[in-house]
Order: sequence, then structure tokens, then C-alpha cells
Amino acid sequence: LCKGAQQRLCVKQQETGCQIIDSLHLYYMRIHFILLLAISLCTGCGVPSETDSASAKTGELEVSDYTAPGTFTDGIEGPATDAEGNIYAVNYKKQGTIGKVNVKGEASLFVTLPEGSTGNGIRIDKKGNFYVADYTGHNILYIDKTTKDISVFAHSDAVHQPNDLTLAPDGTLYASDPNWADSTGQLWKVTAAGFELLKSDMGTTNGIEVGRDGKKLYVSESVQRKIWVFDIESHRELINKQLFHEFPDFAIDGIRLNVDGNLYVTRHGKGTVAVLSPKGELINEIFLKGKKPTNLTFSPNYSRCYVTLADRGCIEVIDLVLVDELTEEEKELLELLPAVL
Repeated sequence: LCKGAQQRLCVKQQETGCQIIDSLHLYYMRIHFILLLAISLCTGCGVPSETDSASAKTGELEVSDYTAPGTFTDGIEGPATDAEGNIYAVNYKKQGTIGKVNVKGEASLFVTLPEGSTGNGIRIDKKGNFYVADYTGHNILYIDKTTKDISVFAHSDAVHQPNDLTLAPDGTLYASDPNWADSTGQLWKVTAAGFELLKSDMGTTNGIEVGRDGKKLYVSESVQRKIWVFDIESHRELINKQLFHEFPDFAIDGIRLNVDGNLYVTRHGKGTVAVLSPKGELINEIFLKGKKPTNLTFSPNYSRCYVTLADRGCIEVIDLVLVDELTEEEKELLELLPAVL
């Protein structure tokens, strides 16, 4: 299938320009990439040996520092990746800021939020603009990527925080909203019209992620150590709440879906990223250098996973694809993945 897809995806050069790839060819190309990544991802797990070096081996996966410890405060959270592969995370050097880490791992100040605002979750839309969960101001902030102007996209005094965000393919924002004092939480839909309450009978809602097709919503409850999945119906209401996975110990924080449909879960206190299959089965657990991971994001081609660590004030990176074992052709295809998706 993969070889046939590659042959059919060849673009013939013409005197007048390039022939456009039709939708069926694109479909096969997507299949090829998904198969390639599924084969390339390591499913083993292991505990890193004690080391003072900047990297550690976890099974066949390498975990290393992407930024120096202490680059961010212990409030580091909300990592998000732009189309160029830059990583953004909150609380760079001090609270109330957002830092930018380029593809070389060099960190710098991106913006300082308005007085009284502290960021948590970050999401970037298709145009490259930012939405930031401002948990001290009870806002969703909007940041223009070009001007860096910051405005309030939505505000509500009925919101406890908000904590984390996810952005659906149609542009709808969903926000988690824990009340740490009584271990409860809420879920909100957020539009330019404001916050709309979807669920108020949850545990401590924290990590949140929408499926790639916009039909499922995954939500983690930190104290209860449970992850729930909802169906998103046509009016963007949440129905059919199902338990996706429950952990026996340690808190859980941010979550993200990989290109193959596996859910990556940060386990705060244990110092791991758990990998759950589309059926909710634990298929891998990757040990980090720090013990308090808060959230994660992927590189544009999903070959790397970036994790924010509160106890180290930095970003660690997991190399998910064993690039040294790929052919040159597979490496070229991997680099094209962001455009295909």
C-alpha cells in the first residue's frame, strides 16, 4: 500500500507547471504517513538510569533537556507549537509572561500579559494567532501573531480559572475549569459571545483535547485520576460520557493526541508520560528527568514530544521516532507530514 501510494503521488512536471494531486492520492498519502509513524514509534518503556548528563535513555526513546533548568518558573504550562516548530509556554523567567523557544532550543520573551493575568493553557489557530487561558483574570486572551496585541476574547466571573484549552477543527474552543478547593470542575465552550457552560458535575477537570475529526472530547480529572471521553454532537453539546482510562495512583495533568490517535498523558508526581491507545489501553509509559510534568505538545511532524516540567522549570523533549533507523526516503516523507495533515 505504501509503495503504491508513493508511486501514485508523484507529481509530473509539465511545461505549464505542476499537476495537482487529486483527493484520492492525498488520502493514500495520509495512510502512508500514519503507517510510517506507527511502525517508527517505540512502544517499550523503561526507567532512566541515574545520570547527571543532559539526556537519559527510556527504553529506546531518548529524553533530554530542550531548555535549561530554571528557564521558566515552576508555573510553566500550556506548551503549544506553531507551524515553524517554535514552542510557546507560559511563565518565562517570571509569572505573567509567555516564552518562545525556537527550533534550536533558544528561549526568549514572547509577550508579557496584562497586569493581573497569568497564563496556563495555550492554543494556536490555523492563522497562527494565540488563545491563552488566563486563570487569574478568568479570561481567554487573544494574541495577534503579527502585532502581539493582547485582547480579551471572553470573560466570565462564573469561571473558576480557566485552566487548559483545546481548539476544534471548526474553531470552537473548549476549556477545563477546576475548583481545587473542593475537587470539582466544569467544562466550557468558548466563543466570541462568551463562555457557555457544558458540564458542571465533573471532578477536577484539567487536561483537555478534542479529536482530530472534532467528534470526541477527552478530559482528565487530576485528583480522581480519570480520563473521560464525550461525543460532540452537531450543536457542539457533549453527550455519551464514557470512562476512557483510570490510573491507580499519582495525579494527571495535560493531555494531547498524537497523529496515530494515541493519547499522551502527563502524570504529575510520577514523572512520566503515559501513552494510551485509541481504546484507552496503556501501551507505553515514558520516564522523564523531572517528576512534575504539567503538559505537552508535539513537533509539527509528530516526531518529538515536548513536556513542561514544574519542578525543573524547563522543557524536556522525547524523541519518538527512531530517525537513525529510517531510510532517506522515509526521512523526507516525515518532514512533509505537517503539510499533509
